Amino acid sequence: MPELPEAEVVARQLRDHLLGAQLNECLVGRADIVREGLPTLSWYHGAQLEAVERYGKSVALGFKKEDELRYVVAELGMTGLLLFRATQTKYPQHVHVRMSFTGGRESELRYWNPRRFGRISLLDGAGLDRYRARRFGVDPLMVPRDEFVHLMQARRGRLKPLLMHQQVIAGIGNIYANEILFRARLHPNREVSRLRRATIITLYGAMQTVLREAISCGGSSVKDFYAPDGTEGRYKCRHLVYGKEGQPCPNRCGRMIRRLQSERSSFFCPACQSNRLPG
Repeated sequence: MPELPEAEVVARQLRDHLLGAQLNECLVGRADIVREGLPTLSWYHGAQLEAVERYGKSVALGFKKEDELRYVVAELGMTGLLLFRATQTKYPQHVHVRMSFTGGRESELRYWNPRRFGRISLLDGAGLDRYRARRFGVDPLMVPRDEFVHLMQARRGRLKPLLMHQQVIAGIGNIYANEILFRARLHPNREVSRLRRATIITLYGAMQTVLREAISCGGSSVKDFYAPDGTEGRYKCRHLVYGKEGQPCPNRCGRMIRRLQSERSSFFCPACQSNRLPG
């Protein structure tokens, strides 16, 4: 479930609690949780955490030792979480990586992932560059408006799948795609190539607003998301359409929120998000 806002909340908490700390030990409970770089695991022992960055739905921890930088990249995927030691988990057997620290506000960081859709990667600088180029498109919070317009104008296909295409726009998943499209008054199945420039600019503004609001609320705790310190995201209380099938449209247009039959988790208002409006 974690999407861009949740990953950003995680990255900010890790910076606040662990930046500058020394990694004493990194224990991997099962080898298949490491996508690549497992033979380099011993290098990280004694390294200092120099940076924490978010790329799409992933969080990269940058470690420095003897003037060399290496990275531990945690994919949050559908069920992955990075948690501090005191944060309780429902199924502790799914903690697959434990990192112990000294010199920080926390002594341990754990990677919990029951369904293992995400993985850990241990990368050097060149490896991180390749990882980013292979997996991530533009960051929706960082991309300039005109670049976003040109990007959309060059694409074809349905709008919602494009927003969720990680190699095009990195970090938006199903929850926030629904919320963004409702704010922009755009049907999930609108044809991207028919959108006017002014409509794309409206979409850009809605995307920025929704993602930044969600981050300020700590993300959305839907299903199993918790921040590293165990707090739940409050933005789920502000969802306008996600999971609201059969409820009145919050715009008070008189219609009910519907769910697309072909995509059971696509929620929209048939009046406010008509697919027959001009682009």
